[in-house]
Amino acid sequence: MAQQTAIPLDQMAQHFFGLVDALDVEAVKRLMTADCEEVDEISRTWRRGSAAVEAYFGEVLTAISDVHTDLRDIAVREWADTAVITCVIDQTYRYEGRNERVIAPTTLLLRRENGDWRVALMHSIPLPDSPAS
Repeated sequence: MAQQTAIPLDQMAQHFFGLVDALDVEAVKRLMTADCEEVDEISRTWRRGSAAVEAYFGEVLTAISDVHTDLRDIAVREWADTAVITCVIDQTYRYEGRNERVIAPTTLLLRRENGDWRVALMHSIPLPDSPAS
């Protein structure tokens, strides 16, 4: 049977984005694996490895404010010490003085390390605004 972790898997997405909303860079960094990867929606590139991802979160989370993320359509799958969470985020924030909104199907790939879930991959695909009908 899988070992119990500090944050239950079914609460990891809400916990992770709650830290983003709180702009808690240090707590976000602690949730990432050493070999983590994520997509940067602003530069539209991959960030690979903890140094690159930590630098990204440090830059972005200090440049934005008033972050609020709603999650919907959450699905969780677990295989031993690996898990994937898929969801849709609806996120609003202020960036460079502008109000922004992102709606993005998102994937979090997690790995259990020393009994705790860590984010190994974060991948969001921002969708364009839907055309007016």
